[in-house]
Amino acid sequence: MSTAPQLGIIEGYFGTPWRWDDRTHVMRTLADHGYRFFIYAPKADAHLRRRWKEPHPRETHEALAGFAAACRVAGVRFGVGLSPFEVYRHFDDDARATLRARIAVLDSLGLDDLAILFDDMRGDIADLATRQAGIIAFVASFTKATRLITCPSYYTDDAVLDRVFGARPANYLEDLGRLLDPKVEVFWTGEEVCARAYSPGHLADVAGKLRRKPFLWDNYPVNDGPRMSQHLHLRAFTGRPAAMAGHVAAHAINPALQPHLSLIPALTLVDSYREGDAYRYMASFRAAARAVMGEEAGRLLEGDLLSLQDAGLGNLGERVQRLRAKWAAHAHPAAQEIVAWLDGKCAITSEEMLTS
Repeated sequence: MSTAPQLGIIEGYFGTPWRWDDRTHVMRTLADHGYRFFIYAPKADAHLRRRWKEPHPRETHEALAGFAAACRVAGVRFGVGLSPFEVYRHFDDDARATLRARIAVLDSLGLDDLAILFDDMRGDIADLATRQAGIIAFVASFTKATRLITCPSYYTDDAVLDRVFGARPANYLEDLGRLLDPKVEVFWTGEEVCARAYSPGHLADVAGKLRRKPFLWDNYPVNDGPRMSQHLHLRAFTGRPAAMAGHVAAHAINPALQPHLSLIPALTLVDSYREGDAYRYMASFRAAARAVMGEEAGRLLEGDLLSLQDAGLGNLGERVQRLRAKWAAHAHPAAQEIVAWLDGKCAITSEEMLTS
C-alpha cells in the first residue's frame, strides 16, 4: 500500500462553469474519499481573469462564501485562483493597490489557498521570472491565505506554449525557482500540457529546477477546447504510478466540463495511489462507475466507453440517437450530462479559449 500526496481539485477548465450545487456535491463526495482541497478558478469567470480588477457580483460572492463554508465543514481546504491578466507588464503603484484590494475581498471569504496564475498569457519577456516573483512576494506580504501557489507562464516542457505565447525566456524555470520564497508552491502540468504519464525522473528534474517539489496540475479528465470537448473523459487514471507520490507537493486534477462524470476518474486516482503495483485500472473504473451511477448505469457506461471517450462526438453518426435514447432513460445527473454532451451543448470553440 502506497501513501498518496494531498489530492484535490483545481477547477481550471474553459467553458461554462459548474453549477454551485454540482460543485458542492463533487467536493463532498471526493472529501469522503480523501480529497483535501478545492481551488475555484474556472477560466470563464471573467472576474478572476480579464476583468480581475472588478469584484464578483454580489450573488457570486455570496455563493463563493457559501461554498467556502461547506468546504470547511467537510474538512477541505478552500482556494481561489486569480489570474491578474498580464499585470507583470505594468506593475506600478496603481496595479499594486488594485491587486491588494482585490485579494482582500477574496481573503474575506476565508481562503486557505490562494493561487496567483500566470498561465495563458504572453511570456516572451527577458526578465519575466523576476517580475512574477516580485508580484508573488508582494501578495505573500499581506494575504491571509495559509498556502500560496503560483502557476508559471511556462508550466510544462511542451513547446506548444512557446508557439502560442512567445518563446520562453532562457532559464525561466530555474530563475523563478531561485527567486520565489521556498514556501510558495508552483504548479506544473508535466512534459505536456495534458500529460499522458508522469515519471519520478521527470518530476525530480523539475524539482531540481524549481528548488521545490512541483504542485501537480494534472489535466485529466478535463475535456475543454474544440478537440477535447468532443470526447467524454471517463476512463480510469493511468500513467500516474504510486512511486511518484514522494516527488510532488500535492496532486490537483483539472476536472471535466461534466461534474458528476468527473467523479469516476477522480475516484480511480485514489485507487492508483493506494494500491500501487496492484492497481488494475479497468477494475477501478468499474467500481467507480458503479459507485457514482449505480450498478446498471455503471455497467452500461463501460459498454459505451469506445463511443463516448474514444470515437468522439463528430464520429458517432447515427449512433448519437441510439445513445441518446439509452441515456435519456436514466434520471441520474451523470446520465443527463451524457445526454447534454450528445446534444452538442458542451462544445468549446477556439474563440471561447482566446477571450476567456
